Amino acid sequence: MGLMDYLKGQFLEIIQWTDDSRDTLSWRFPDEDKEIKRGAQLIVRESQVAQFVYLGEYGDTFGPGKHTLSTENIPILSTLKGWKYGFESPFKADVYYVTTRLFTGNKWGTSNPIMMRDQDFGIVRVRAFGTFDFKISEPRLFLKEVAGTDNHFRLDEFADTMRSRIISVFTDALATAKVPVLDLATRYSEMGEALLPVINPITQGKYGIEITSFILENASVPPEVEAAIDKRSSMGAIGNLNDYVKFQMAEGMAKGGGGPAGSAAEIAMGFGMANQMMSQGAFNMNPAAGGAAPPPLPGAAPAAAPSVEILTPAQVAQALGVTEADVISSIEGGDIKAKKIGTQYRITKAALDEFLAQ
Repeated sequence: MGLMDYLKGQFLEIIQWTDDSRDTLSWRFPDEDKEIKRGAQLIVRESQVAQFVYLGEYGDTFGPGKHTLSTENIPILSTLKGWKYGFESPFKADVYYVTTRLFTGNKWGTSNPIMMRDQDFGIVRVRAFGTFDFKISEPRLFLKEVAGTDNHFRLDEFADTMRSRIISVFTDALATAKVPVLDLATRYSEMGEALLPVINPITQGKYGIEITSFILENASVPPEVEAAIDKRSSMGAIGNLNDYVKFQMAEGMAKGGGGPAGSAAEIAMGFGMANQMMSQGAFNMNPAAGGAAPPPLPGAAPAAAPSVEILTPAQVAQALGVTEADVISSIEGGDIKAKKIGTQYRITKAALDEFLAQ
């Protein structure tokens, strides 16, 4: 072997990487303890970026193309090495190739429930999973924060490294966007798109990764919250209590009475007939005004006239065929006027008439 052949074997003249895999994110060129000489050829293919690292510091970055290494195109390395008269002597440096193509269909998911504050349900535990697509947008930041000095950093290693980070980013995005659990659990496709503008600044700023698509495939909450969501959905489908009661009454009348809905219709019709009779002077409910109170039925206990006109929420609920909680909710919502005595509500016939007439 001649001197030229010997020297040729000691220096790197061509630096390139032919990627035949589909799961490599970064790869360090094996220099075999050789030095890079002036005029060496650096070949970077499409969807690749070559990053020089000298003694742990990041040097020049090269995009796709064929590059002849000289003083002019490695200014950062020239500064790091302190070359006073330019790149003349061979040098050693690590060359990392980073794949910049899109990596699709990567899975993410919560191993444990994440805690989030919801405006409707308070503190809620949520489990979620889905997929995301990404590409490396900042090779230096990616090598520093994710791949490190790994000689061959693959997708499976990325998944292990980034899973908890993606979940952290997802949690932060939920907190920032203040997405209600009702939307999170029912509008998956919209949620992913809505979270992207919140997720990307974090992943790009911290890891040099751009998330191009973030898909939420499922979000589950504890059974008690699911029950609350179902109830809220049911109420949304029914509408307000007023319309719901009227619907029940109409159904009962169409069926010819029977059951709570029929009782509600009869109560409403009875009140209407009583009002009409009173307006025609058929009877007077106020003895002090000169009218005589109707005699009690045989065997019936005497009762003061006002008591007939005052009902409890339970009595109204039974008459209307709804739950007592619905009646109380309607009272507190201002739909039914009622007087509160201690902790109990009392509803007058007039207030019930007004509600049914709405």
